[in-house]
Amino acid sequence: MPMASASSPAGSPPGRTLLIACGALARETLAAIEASGLQDRIRITCVSALLHNRPQHIPEAVRAKIREHRDDFERIFVLYGDCGTGGELDRVLAEEGVERIEGPHCYAFYAGQDVFDALSDAEPGTFYLTDFLVRQFDTLVIEGLGLDRHPELLPLYFGNYKRLVYLAQTEDPELRAAAEAAAERLGLAYEYRFTGLSGLAAFVRSAG
Repeated sequence: MPMASASSPAGSPPGRTLLIACGALARETLAAIEASGLQDRIRITCVSALLHNRPQHIPEAVRAKIREHRDDFERIFVLYGDCGTGGELDRVLAEEGVERIEGPHCYAFYAGQDVFDALSDAEPGTFYLTDFLVRQFDTLVIEGLGLDRHPELLPLYFGNYKRLVYLAQTEDPELRAAAEAAAERLGLAYEYRFTGLSGLAAFVRSAG
């Protein structure tokens, strides 16, 4: 995804801070920047969300973004959790001298670590969706796991899950209905939790 600003005019100088975000957070990050009134101070650039299915490639993709833009900004922060990299992303960020948002994944960013831990403790076999993942459910989950071609694999992937929790960033009836349909498709109990953008917005404000 190319570098973006919430509303900076074409040809305007870049802001002082760059956020390198997972593409799954792009829409929400822009909304948090706008809500915080930091459009002129923060820019974002994103790494493809498709790397969620190939997390071993995330650390070097983020490193490439850091090195591409290091000379253009006073500060660079990363909006990524570990996201299945097994600590490699944090190793790369330590080498590059760049900090990231706290938390292991976007579910914790949105829900808050304490709330997420409580959800996980209550039912370890929980599959989580965010607004982005609801929108991209067919692409990333059904097609990404090959379930459109091999539906017989569904028990292999989801047999140990008991419920689907939709952590919603917006109050959108269509997304809520789509999330419930996704739970039914996977054969999981459905639960809805509204998170908003408070955790992400707090990080954006601290970066700006």
